[in-house]
Amino acid sequence: MSTLILEEITETTGAMVNDFDAERLTADEHLPDAVSEALETFGVLIFPKLNASDEALVRFCRKLGTLIDFSHLPPETAEVMEISFDPSNPNAEYFASNRFWHIDGLLDEIAPKTSILTARVTSETGGETEFASTYAAYDDLSADEKELFADLRVVHTFEAVQRMTYHDPTPAQLEEWASRTVREHPLVWEHDSGRRSLVLGATASHIVGMDVDKGRSLLADLRDRTTGPGKVCRHSWSEGDTVIWDNTGLVHRVCDFDHAKPRVMHRSTVAGQEKIK
Repeated sequence: MSTLILEEITETTGAMVNDFDAERLTADEHLPDAVSEALETFGVLIFPKLNASDEALVRFCRKLGTLIDFSHLPPETAEVMEISFDPSNPNAEYFASNRFWHIDGLLDEIAPKTSILTARVTSETGGETEFASTYAAYDDLSADEKELFADLRVVHTFEAVQRMTYHDPTPAQLEEWASRTVREHPLVWEHDSGRRSLVLGATASHIVGMDVDKGRSLLADLRDRTTGPGKVCRHSWSEGDTVIWDNTGLVHRVCDFDHAKPRVMHRSTVAGQEKIK
């Protein structure tokens, strides 16, 4: 059985993986189970200065599940997405909204299960990534709130998150945003495991059947409570660091940095296995 040396970061989120080298990614046949078990407990695992190649990371991540194909994007490696603000990157316009708390893939039919991010070029200042547990957020609700929120449903749109960055959108932007899929999710996700979490983030537009302003105020309050003092795992990147997180039980965001200067992250994503219900 593989053993991970873990150092807890906060009471609810995050663990540093110590004394770990990249060779284990492909040599340790029990590592995928150990990582999956640790993610269930800590939500986020940080492997400092792992300096693993994309190839080694992809080989390991395939053992966690099916990887999403990004071959239509730079660097045109099927299972690796480049996150950068290089003008040649077709997604650069949208990456600006990553600075708001979000769950990846809430507009997809099934949200991704696990995300794996590696720093290839780091920013001189800023650019940290923060994580907060939506499992812990649900657990912290009062009994009355759990009862009240059990049947609430939230509409998620691409426009909602993009308006947080582009306050005066062009007609072309509005048209493109309107072409994107709209999803309706429960506020409370009852997972196949039996655990419950809150489904929050910048894609949340409004609560079904509730006054729009009142619903948005409630969603903002829950976001702030989820990401309050002592509840956030904040990682300051060094080149070669790898971070793996449970996308189904966390919100995350990147902290501000100078987009005009190089910052390159490589991400692989394990496809989800259960719908939000």
